[in-house]
Amino acid sequence: MLTAFARAFKTPDLRKKLLFTLAIIVVYRVGTHIPIPGVNYKAVQQCVSEAGANQGLFGLVNMFSGGALLQITVFALGIMPYITASIILQLLTVVIPRLEALKKEGQAGTAKITQYTRYLTVALAILQGTGLVATARSGALFNGCSVASSIVPDQAIFATITMVVCMTAGTCVVMWLGELITDRGIGNGMSILMFISIAATFPSALWAIKKQGTLAGGWIEFGTVILVGLVMVALVVFVEQAQRRIPVQYAKRMIGRRSYGGTSTYIPLKVNQAGVIPVIFASSLLYIPALVAQFAGGNSSWKQWIQNNLTKGDHPLYITLYFLLIVFFAFFYVAISFNPEEVADNMKKYGGFIPGIRAGRPTAEYLSYVLNRITWPGSLYLGLIALVPTMALVGFGATNNFPFGGTSILIIVGVGLETVKQIESQLQQRNYEGFLR
Repeated sequence: MLTAFARAFKTPDLRKKLLFTLAIIVVYRVGTHIPIPGVNYKAVQQCVSEAGANQGLFGLVNMFSGGALLQITVFALGIMPYITASIILQLLTVVIPRLEALKKEGQAGTAKITQYTRYLTVALAILQGTGLVATARSGALFNGCSVASSIVPDQAIFATITMVVCMTAGTCVVMWLGELITDRGIGNGMSILMFISIAATFPSALWAIKKQGTLAGGWIEFGTVILVGLVMVALVVFVEQAQRRIPVQYAKRMIGRRSYGGTSTYIPLKVNQAGVIPVIFASSLLYIPALVAQFAGGNSSWKQWIQNNLTKGDHPLYITLYFLLIVFFAFFYVAISFNPEEVADNMKKYGGFIPGIRAGRPTAEYLSYVLNRITWPGSLYLGLIALVPTMALVGFGATNNFPFGGTSILIIVGVGLETVKQIESQLQQRNYEGFLR
């Protein structure tokens, strides 16, 4: 990987793309430290130091925003509204025929879906920004902070609208920066910004583990966490690269005097076909009861039960439900994102077939059978990746510093692998061998 980056910096056009990407990253990181108007910055800093990073879903969004959410900055919402909008549009494509037709139209249809995603991103940013401001005004953003109610000193409606507008504009700027990276930089812009947001929180989280440790001044806990992280990264790389290759043979066709087809290829089915989306779905769904209990008045028995069982990441019931939801959403997302019947019809249309399997319905049934077989280990792997870091860090009391378990590792490794592949592919395009050797 380091060799690929070194060779990329020696190539002029790739060097320009890398430097442009780095410049956009710098702008993004600067924006995560600019507070919005109407916020008492000193009170925010005091609450961050008192309450820590364990804020449930706030901790999750804070991780995706690079620590900007709990600081209530211009980029407080980060790219989370765009991620949510993209997932919603992807799910609606299966349900709404109009969106499915746009998806099949090629570049023009994809541009239209991207436009709808931008509109939905703005709507979600307004909704989430309003919720964040309301939560900060009520003091519920930082539980246990003595000055939580004074974070937003001006309770006027104009001040609230100004804060929401600033955060919505910040989300639009983040979306624009991500598209600039995609067009003129290296890799997928949104993925790169997500990578930077998560990686930015790692140094402070690891140093907090060292400071909280008691063995050898905290260095044993620090080293153990680093070791667990390296093992998880190796496991993620191994599984993310794993795929089941289904061979496909195309029959020869005579058109005039020329012969076409007769080639052999394969369909790559990844073991982890769903990516990190099932973990995000499961975590968000588990947070809904805690959110309802947090804003519910009184001290009823159901509220107490939720607070005792569904708000702590190390509770056995929470861990069990989390694991089962990840497995369920892995199968659900694979079922809506990969259509065996459509793949079988396309193969039959162009004269392709799987050796030993008849074209048409038998091919679709075979693809569905193989997909279900490889989704089981993929879903179990996702569940273990999401839970093992949390369970390992519980022994050191460090769960506050890693609010989302192995999701950060999944995203960082996945984005890193894809970016390196893009750099290597562009290097291969510019590697010309001479006619004489």
